[in-house]
Amino acid sequence: MAENIKILLTQINSNVTNSSHKDLYERNRVVLEQCFLLQGTEQKDALEAFIDAMTSENLSQMVSRNLLVELCQKLPQLEQQFSKVLSQYTLQKIETRVVSFEEQDMMLRENLANIYEREGQFYDAAVMLGNTFSETGQKHYPLEHKLDRLLRIAQLYLKAEESTLAESFINRASLLQSQSTDVRLQIKFKVCYAQVLDFRCKFLEAAQRYTELSYASDICESERTEAIEKALNCAILAPAGPHRSRMLATLYKDERCRALMTFAILEKMFLDRIIKPDEVAEFSKQLMPHHKAINPDGSNRLKRAVTEHNILSASKLYTSIRFVELGTLLAIPFSTGEKVASEMICEGRMKGYIDQIDGIVYFEQREALPTWDSSIQSLCSEVNVIVDHIKAAHPDWSNKQMEQIMATVNKKS
Repeated sequence: MAENIKILLTQINSNVTNSSHKDLYERNRVVLEQCFLLQGTEQKDALEAFIDAMTSENLSQMVSRNLLVELCQKLPQLEQQFSKVLSQYTLQKIETRVVSFEEQDMMLRENLANIYEREGQFYDAAVMLGNTFSETGQKHYPLEHKLDRLLRIAQLYLKAEESTLAESFINRASLLQSQSTDVRLQIKFKVCYAQVLDFRCKFLEAAQRYTELSYASDICESERTEAIEKALNCAILAPAGPHRSRMLATLYKDERCRALMTFAILEKMFLDRIIKPDEVAEFSKQLMPHHKAINPDGSNRLKRAVTEHNILSASKLYTSIRFVELGTLLAIPFSTGEKVASEMICEGRMKGYIDQIDGIVYFEQREALPTWDSSIQSLCSEVNVIVDHIKAAHPDWSNKQMEQIMATVNKKS
C-alpha cells in the first residue's frame, strides 16, 4: 500500500505546471488522509514518501506549506515513538529551507519538545525549543507567546539542572516581562526567577523572591505554602551575617512558618543557638539535591551554612576560644573552624581577629545601644535631606507648614 501512495504522489506532482494550486492541494490532501488510514510500517513509509514529496523543490511552497501544517497538526495524535521519528525526519528534510518553512519548523520542534519532556529528557526538550528563536524569522509572534516560550525553556533547563542556561533565558524574558500585563505570565516569571537564584546558590536573594511569592493572591494556598517553605530553606542555606539575620527574623515572625517541619531549625538560627549534627541530618532530608552539592572548596553547602551559623552563635557566647575547643563544640575539624572563621571576618560578616600562633579566635562584641543610636541618627539625617529638598522645591508651602507647626508647639508650651 505504501508503494501505491508513492506512485500516486509521483503522478500528482510530476506535472505541476498544468495544475492549479487548489487542485494540487486537494489531491495531495486526499493522499495525506489515506496515509493516516494505514497502520505500522506501511503508514511510516507512506508518510515519509508524503514528506519527501512536500519538501521537493518542484512543488509550489504555497501548496507544500499548507499541507505540512496539516501533517504537523496530526503528528501529536500518533503513537509517541512513531510521532517522534516522523517529526525528526521532517525536520531533517526542511533543515536547509527553514526560512521557507518557519511555522512548520516551530510546530515540529514543539511536538518533539513535548515528547522529550514526557520522556524526562529535559535538556533535549529545552534545546529543541530554544532553536525556535530565530533573529531572521519572518513571522511575528505576540509578546505573550514569546515570553511564555522563554519561560518554558528556562523551566526545562532548571529541570535538567542547567542553571546557567536557564538564567540566560530568564534574562531575555525579563526584557519582555515588564511589557506584559498577563498575570499568569508575571507569576510564572517570578517563580522561574526565584528558582534560578536558588539553583545558582544566591540563597538570600532567592529567599526574598520566594517570600514575595508567598504573599501573592493570584496563586493557591498550597503554592503559597510551598513558596514560604522554599524561602525558609534558602534563608537557612544563605551565608551567615546581618542580611541573613534580617531574613530569618522576617520568617520567624511569619505565623505560617510555625506550621512547617523546618520551624525548629529556623527558631534555633534566629535565637543564635548552636545546631547539632543530628538536626542537620534531619533537615537535609527535605532539601533538593543542589542544596547538598559540593562547593568549589570541597565543602558541603548545607554543612558550610550550618558551620558559619554555629561560629556566629559561638561569638555571642564567648569573647575568645581556641580552635581546638571550637572544633569540639561544633563537632568539626579545628582546621575547618579556623578557615571558615577567617573568611567570615575577612568578608565583614563577623567582627573579630585571629591569633594563629596560639590558635585562638577573638570575637568583638557589638554593643546594641550604640548601634541603635547610630541607626536613629542615620534615619534622622535622611529625613533632614528630604525636608531640605521639599523646601527647595516648594518654599512658600514649606514656610507656611513650618509656621503652623511652630504655632501649635507654642500653644502647648
